[in-house]
Amino acid sequence: MTADAEGLVVASHGRHCVVESSDGARRICHPRGKKAQAVVGDRVLWRMPAPGQGDEGTVERVLPRRNLFYRQDEVRSKSFAANLDQVLVLVAAEPVFSESQLTRALIAAEAAGIPALIALNKSDLVEPFTRAWERLWPYRHMGGDGDAAHHYRVLPLSLTESGEVDRQALMPLLRARTTLVLGPSGAGKSTLVNLLVPGAAAQTGEISQALNSGRHTTTSTQLYWIDAGRRTALIDSPGFQEFGLRHLAPTDLARCMPDIAAHAGECRFYNCTHLHEPGCAVMAHVGDARGAQAVSPQRHRIYGELFAELSQSRY
Repeated sequence: MTADAEGLVVASHGRHCVVESSDGARRICHPRGKKAQAVVGDRVLWRMPAPGQGDEGTVERVLPRRNLFYRQDEVRSKSFAANLDQVLVLVAAEPVFSESQLTRALIAAEAAGIPALIALNKSDLVEPFTRAWERLWPYRHMGGDGDAAHHYRVLPLSLTESGEVDRQALMPLLRARTTLVLGPSGAGKSTLVNLLVPGAAAQTGEISQALNSGRHTTTSTQLYWIDAGRRTALIDSPGFQEFGLRHLAPTDLARCMPDIAAHAGECRFYNCTHLHEPGCAVMAHVGDARGAQAVSPQRHRIYGELFAELSQSRY
């Protein structure tokens, strides 16, 4: 019997995935049972097909994960990727981005223990960009005081296919890391991937063609190597319009929102919801004043909406 080999899942769609061996060779594989269901970024043990059994391999086992980034609505969970070093959330000055969706993605990253970057695209659109950059003030200053590091790094971008300035700004933040690129449709994710991975479109075409043979359909999430040494990876994910957090309890929200978490331990009541209780330290910091310890009214409003949504989902 063929011994199991270790590999990396570099693309997935449905129950099928593409596994890359240590030598860089890639093969379509399918899981052997539910415990072998893998996502992009997973390290797996996989097996070559037996003679006469076709050319697709089988994933025998998913190796232990460092983390898993996913969302969950009322019906199902959607796993984006595993074993990430960071998430890059890309939004644009136009179309106007949803701060609620941005917050949801950041909360999911915090819940999974994955650092997040925020990039605002289309800095060439001066007035829309100025408005959008202003909206991101709480994220640009959150957690920093004086020269202290801020919780989120926020980057201005003007993505084009030949955006060397953007490439130079991004590469130091991506080098030697596995980064999931996340964002709504129209934010510029495809342009970003093509800028950093010149052969991305061709790679996508090759994998899609392979997965389309017979019963397979087009890949939806894919890992690209930025460097020849295969140490810096970019994972492209489908655009999303909704981002459910039903895998979290309402009491998880405060610790997953750094500006609220900074004050949550100072409230009069240990079980404070930070919505209406007297002596709430979070509510005492809600306001339009600019400061690293401030909680913006918009962020607090989103927190309240999510608290209500997750409370309702428990019944």
